[in-house]
Amino acid sequence: MTLYKLLDGIAFESGAADTEIGAITCDSRQVERGSLFFCQKGVKLDGHDHAAKALEMGAAAVVAQRDLGIKNQIIVPDTREAWGYACANYFGNPAKKLKLMGVTGTNGKTSTTYIMKQILEAAGKKTGLIGTIQNEISDMIIPAKHTTPDPFQLHAMFSRMLAAGCEYVVMEVSSHALDQKRLAGCYFTAAVFTNLTQDHLDYHGTMESYYNAKRLLFDMCGTAVINLDDAYGKRLLEEISCPARTFSCGDDAAADFAAKNIRFTARQSSYVTFHNSILHKSIIPMPGMFNVSNALAATAACEAAGIPTEDITKSLPGCRGVPGRMEILETDTPYTVIREYAHSPDSLEKMLTAVKAFAPARVVVLFGCAGNRDRTKRPQMAGAAAKHADFCILTSDNPRDEDPQRIIDDALPGFKPYRTPHKVIADRYDAIRWALENSRPDDVLVLAGKGHEDYQVLDYGTIFFDEKVIVAELLAKIYGEK
Repeated sequence: MTLYKLLDGIAFESGAADTEIGAITCDSRQVERGSLFFCQKGVKLDGHDHAAKALEMGAAAVVAQRDLGIKNQIIVPDTREAWGYACANYFGNPAKKLKLMGVTGTNGKTSTTYIMKQILEAAGKKTGLIGTIQNEISDMIIPAKHTTPDPFQLHAMFSRMLAAGCEYVVMEVSSHALDQKRLAGCYFTAAVFTNLTQDHLDYHGTMESYYNAKRLLFDMCGTAVINLDDAYGKRLLEEISCPARTFSCGDDAAADFAAKNIRFTARQSSYVTFHNSILHKSIIPMPGMFNVSNALAATAACEAAGIPTEDITKSLPGCRGVPGRMEILETDTPYTVIREYAHSPDSLEKMLTAVKAFAPARVVVLFGCAGNRDRTKRPQMAGAAAKHADFCILTSDNPRDEDPQRIIDDALPGFKPYRTPHKVIADRYDAIRWALENSRPDDVLVLAGKGHEDYQVLDYGTIFFDEKVIVAELLAKIYGEK
């Protein structure tokens, strides 16, 4: 592809002649002869510092956002945005031939995208998925490294999905991706806002910056789908200019899609979807009010994409649960064990409230707080656990290179307003073993924070840590010892 075709749609000033480009990269280590190098400023490194070296290594040109005083430079207002457009051009703009469905918000992104994919497939639409747990091209599973991939990987994935015959792509859209303009040039048929609660402030700094990053998605979509039960959702509805559909599990008078007569069991939620003055009986095989909200979001988004509401609600009972999201593990024990991804104060509170609604005895929660992440939410997580559980076990999550005991010490003050009994066991494996050995008949034991993850990040590296496997192994040892 020629240089100027790669730059189609990008405002630029060029000091380079049009020429054939063999590869594009924003990593100076991957520069090869005839490639186009994009200079990007990161947290620690600045690609502009490597521009001259890239030319020495054979790059045909470099794209920068300031004058570097070198030959074959192309100056653009924003190299991150230009990188997104160039990646789309490099792969032939596959996203323009797909119907993209995006989901953003603090909690609920993964579950909502899974439900959406299954609704669309039940309607006969071949659908790809991009998200936190994994990427899927119809039934083919591809491991995921980031919630929203780098533009090169993203458009490569779109290209594969298009070649496989996909018509739709549902994807999780992270605030980091929006802030870093990884989705430059993408247009979404529908975009969902689930909620906004404290998270990622180590990156965004303030809730206002976090909200403004999420809001960017709704400048690139045809229809917004917004949660009216969330204060930021109500604000978003007032600030966007695109058409919107709203959903609610409470404010049914104002919402386009509302859930009524909600009932829960340990394995499902039943309710009535109210839309256009018509009631639709709805059942999802996932417990909890937050899952009803996720299902409503998916219903509204798929209806915006042209699937009739009646067909959507008929397909909901067949939706499979999401790995690591309120997943009941198969154990031959007198108590129930659930693994769950909840790792923020709000998600812990919502999850434990849902469990409390069907637990026959105590709700026991095991949780930790992530290392090298927002310290201010640690006592809030302990407070959410203490407020809604009958017994808490405070342990480690992914401590990374932070002292696990310091993380625990940060969280402990959150227990003070409550009289909930709790125990501290820093080693997560030991904590799980203690929890399994000390749970009582009819208890519901929730292992929170890791969910689908099969690893733990420690100061010396990443180790295998799949709690589904660990629980099975520990129970075999415990009952074998008895």
